[in-house]
Amino acid sequence: MRITKAVITAAGRRQRTLPLQTLIDQDGLEKSVLRVIVEEVLRANVEEICVVVAPGDETAYEQVAGDHARRLRFVHQAEPRGYGHAVFCARGFTGGEPFLHLVGDHLYVSATGKGCAQRLVEVAQEEECAVSAVQRTRESQLAHYGVIGGHRMHGRQDLYRIETVIEKPTPTEAEERLIVPGLRAGHYLSFFGMHALTPTVMELLAAEVAAQDGPVALSGALARLPAREQYLALETPGWRYDVGVKYGLLTAQLAVALNGTDREEVLARLVELLALREMGNAEAQGRP
Repeated sequence: MRITKAVITAAGRRQRTLPLQTLIDQDGLEKSVLRVIVEEVLRANVEEICVVVAPGDETAYEQVAGDHARRLRFVHQAEPRGYGHAVFCARGFTGGEPFLHLVGDHLYVSATGKGCAQRLVEVAQEEECAVSAVQRTRESQLAHYGVIGGHRMHGRQDLYRIETVIEKPTPTEAEERLIVPGLRAGHYLSFFGMHALTPTVMELLAAEVAAQDGPVALSGALARLPAREQYLALETPGWRYDVGVKYGLLTAQLAVALNGTDREEVLARLVELLALREMGNAEAQGRP
């Protein structure tokens, strides 16, 4: 199995403008969130990229993609029918082939010299099956993510056979159905925001779209995937940052900067800022 296509979803009502925001990347260059995500995809040796957008948004996306605009193909999600439906809108682009999928409001920082998407694609091609990136997550954070249950594959510390998928489970659901042997108590494996998927996922999404008029979740199709074929989870050595939450872009910027060439400068500025705040507090309280 060779993955040469990628689908980035960015059509959600609260998601549409997030990829247009800018930050300073690891090399100290100003770039849009979209461009950083596209470059993450390109490091995985993907050749074609589809961005699912709301009608009329493609011009703005082309403008912030920089030199990569020519690589992008845009597909519309004409009505807001959910995350799974957005992925399904790219079925003509994927054309019955496996594909890499990333969300348009997450940034990724790898803990190794290899990109998170690059490692994911390599494992999916080696195992010849769908693989979702996951990360250990505390119980208190489960309401924000899709979570998997399963067992570690023999001889591997970072690869799991998925048996169950639940979107935003309650702690009780997680304890009953999503325990993964070997993880610390109160910790679970949640989706990282990127997946290497097989054509079977599009078939399952087609059934979901046909069966309901409302929003379609991707997790519903992924939950049925283990019954159809092998489906694995790769524990990813890195961090994901949702730029859509409060202070999300700020947190992502700090994480990217502290992992980049300007690390020492950023640390110095943070120390200076904290020192100035402490001096101001001391003066206000009359302390020397």
